[in-house]
Amino acid sequence: MLPVRRVTRSTRPSPRAALLALTALISSSCKEPSRTVEPAKVVTATDPHLTTGQGSTPTFIGQATYYHFDTVKRIADDWDVELTAKAGLEVVIRSFAYEPGAFTGWHKHPGPVLIQVVEGTVTFFEADDPCTPIEVSAGHGYVDVGDGHIGRNLTGAPARDVTIYFARPGTQVSQLRIDMDEPAGAHACS
Repeated sequence: MLPVRRVTRSTRPSPRAALLALTALISSSCKEPSRTVEPAKVVTATDPHLTTGQGSTPTFIGQATYYHFDTVKRIADDWDVELTAKAGLEVVIRSFAYEPGAFTGWHKHPGPVLIQVVEGTVTFFEADDPCTPIEVSAGHGYVDVGDGHIGRNLTGAPARDVTIYFARPGTQVSQLRIDMDEPAGAHACS
């Protein structure tokens, strides 16, 4: 049996995600039509190695450009957070709904991404360790540093997340996902 890392509240992203999400949402009134990525075939637990996703629906929530962003730092008692971005920051917020058996396909992003699961469970596999599942259930988060991963709904129930992308100013939604080949060894276990 594969080892499973379960995300607990102590490992979820700091409250900065909520602050940035709220700021971007308030700053933006853009809309992207929601669309469903229709499965081309039946998705099974033994077929996760494809690089194209199946069974997930993205919904655009907001986007904002912070050109005059340098460093935000807050220290309060035993909590310390710092966010630095040279030359500004693009923040994009989307939500993804995952049908049972859905998967994203192997991909990476041009910058870090905070993913908060708000319904069900999403299991992530990272490109540098494609055989170790990271189960993230509702109320917990996953930090993607941009090296590549696949997200899967391995349950029989729907799942949903809120995804916050950080990128260079001017980055468009279509540039946030970079499809990638399946990592070596991934076919056998993720």
